[in-house]
Amino acid sequence: MLVPDKSKTQKRRFFRRRPHRLRTIAMLPSMITLINGICGFIAIGLAAKGPDYYGLAGAMIFYAMIADTLDGRVARISNTTSSFGGQLDSMCDEISFGAAPAFLMLNLLLYHHHQLVGPAEMMLGDFFDRFIWVAAIIYLSCATIRLARFNVENEEDKTAHMSFSGLPSPAAAGVVASLVLFGQHLLNDPAANTAFFKFLYQGILYILPFATMGVGFLMVNRIRYPHLFNQWFRGRKPLNYLYFTVFVVGMIVLCGLPLALVLTSSTFALSGPVRWFWRKVVTAKRMQQTTKLAEQEHSTTPIS
Repeated sequence: MLVPDKSKTQKRRFFRRRPHRLRTIAMLPSMITLINGICGFIAIGLAAKGPDYYGLAGAMIFYAMIADTLDGRVARISNTTSSFGGQLDSMCDEISFGAAPAFLMLNLLLYHHHQLVGPAEMMLGDFFDRFIWVAAIIYLSCATIRLARFNVENEEDKTAHMSFSGLPSPAAAGVVASLVLFGQHLLNDPAANTAFFKFLYQGILYILPFATMGVGFLMVNRIRYPHLFNQWFRGRKPLNYLYFTVFVVGMIVLCGLPLALVLTSSTFALSGPVRWFWRKVVTAKRMQQTTKLAEQEHSTTPIS
């Protein structure tokens, strides 16, 4: 009786368990997704070149946001959504909305380090320098965790894409990039060459690391954020939606694009905590007061 060779059977089992190879992909959505990652990589390269390119680096992050919005729409319209596209999108988002904003903020503030610390450098030492690094690392870590969690919890059902658990990484990157863009606009605009606008620019530099850490923490919490495109533009909406859209466009034209980007991105980022606070605190107090009044009326009502 022949005894089978165990090594051969183990090799056969090993090759049988080889994972399935990816043979086909959707070209157009994948190319748009790669443009997202390329824009993020260009933003990192421009931020490394120095202060003259910080504004352009921030603009490249917004170009990456446009590509990130388009790839999903194209995939759903062409019915070519796949797990490969979702993984590729998260990897490109890590570059454009994780590494690029953190590196841009880090380079900008390190360049202005001595200008920011000023006379307090004797007391602070290199504390502010280390704080900038910590802010960048926290933001990058939170963005990575946010994208990994999204991959695990993401569902293909369209109804699951009406809101997000935590601040989306493109919105968080938009807050950082818009502050950089607005600051560079103040530096390069001749009309803004006044003491007030210089003071405003200094304030942006001080706010930037705290804002970066703040949006980083908002990415990893469980506060719900609406999916603006799906909730605002999909399907038929009341006429008030059109009025508000025209108002927002008018404010962008009136305020200018850099300031409008700061206002819109910051408002969206803060809307989550404000809505959570209103729902948990204000609404809960009103419900408690209503319950107490109902109990008092019930206790004072005579029993016939």
